[in-house]
Amino acid sequence: MNAPREQDWAERWDRLYDALAAEPRREVLRSLTNVPEERRLPLPDAATSPNQSIDTETLRIDLRHHHLPKLADVGYVRWESEPFCVQRGPRFEEPAFVVNTLLDAVDEIPPGLVDNCRILQEMTE
Repeated sequence: MNAPREQDWAERWDRLYDALAAEPRREVLRSLTNVPEERRLPLPDAATSPNQSIDTETLRIDLRHHHLPKLADVGYVRWESEPFCVQRGPRFEEPAFVVNTLLDAVDEIPPGLVDNCRILQEMTE
């Protein structure tokens, strides 16, 4: 049986991968890495990606009821309903590390992961 500290470590990685598992959440985290720590970003703009084909109202609902609570529950973001905005949370450095490391190595990403991803394609051109 795993020691409690080992289990906590594994659960934190699981939560991180889960947070990165959906495009709107990845886009929110990516958007927040590009602004100062205290800055709030308007939603749904900060979650909008050229890779998604979802209408604004559906994205707004998905953010409120699914994506933002998932990110906030693990401390990656803080968000508000009025005005609808998001900012970095107390554990933002965890997803930021993964996002920044990936973006810093964009030229090394296997082509199959870049194909049809407009964001990564623009970065490699």
